[in-house]
Amino acid sequence: MEILIVEDEAEIAQLIQLYLEKEGFSCRTCRDGTTALQVFQEQKPDLIILDLMIPGLDGLEVCARIRQKPGTKDPYILMLTARGEELDRIIGLSTGADDYMVKPFSPKELVARVRALLRRSLRQGGQSQIYRTQHFQVDLDQRAAHRLTEDQLDPLDLTTLEFDLLSTFMSYPGRVWNRTQLIDKLWGSNFFGDERVVDTHIARLRKKIEPDPANPTFVKTVIGVGYKFEDTAA
Repeated sequence: MEILIVEDEAEIAQLIQLYLEKEGFSCRTCRDGTTALQVFQEQKPDLIILDLMIPGLDGLEVCARIRQKPGTKDPYILMLTARGEELDRIIGLSTGADDYMVKPFSPKELVARVRALLRRSLRQGGQSQIYRTQHFQVDLDQRAAHRLTEDQLDPLDLTTLEFDLLSTFMSYPGRVWNRTQLIDKLWGSNFFGDERVVDTHIARLRKKIEPDPANPTFVKTVIGVGYKFEDTAA
């Protein structure tokens, strides 16, 4: 597994690299946002540890640009920053980060979070299954999602988490999921963070699949409980 560490404090970057390489990960480091984007294009890492306050393009901008870039490699992003206010966490997650960790941090906890994120893709391994409803199709083996329009497949540009979220909903149509259940399904038992990260990713998924995200047709809110997916079976 390839990991890119974007951190302008050399001692912290070296500490992270030391602990991750002890666990068998291959790491590369850089110190500013512009270089991070260049390395991302060249290396196509599986996961990026991204400091929020870095020279040039800040971490939020780097995260947003990576999520906007089309391609088959959509890395997990763990934001690492000294800013721990709730608003900062929400903004970071809304730009596409998968997890958020505040300095000072425990290197062992960092490794645990990295493993938890990467475990998502490993849990998908070996599956070869297609879920299809009247308006959507997801192929777990190819990790491809499409909208069905007049018997044609129009690709959906989803992030890794958005794909996992949609495939989870489509595998159990009509089931009501609370935040805890979705976190367990997508992140596993090693999840660290705020449960409201689920709401953020639901909102992002709705923007990509709903005709009117403010009045969702497919991913519906069940007040006081959670969310459910409704679409006629194909």
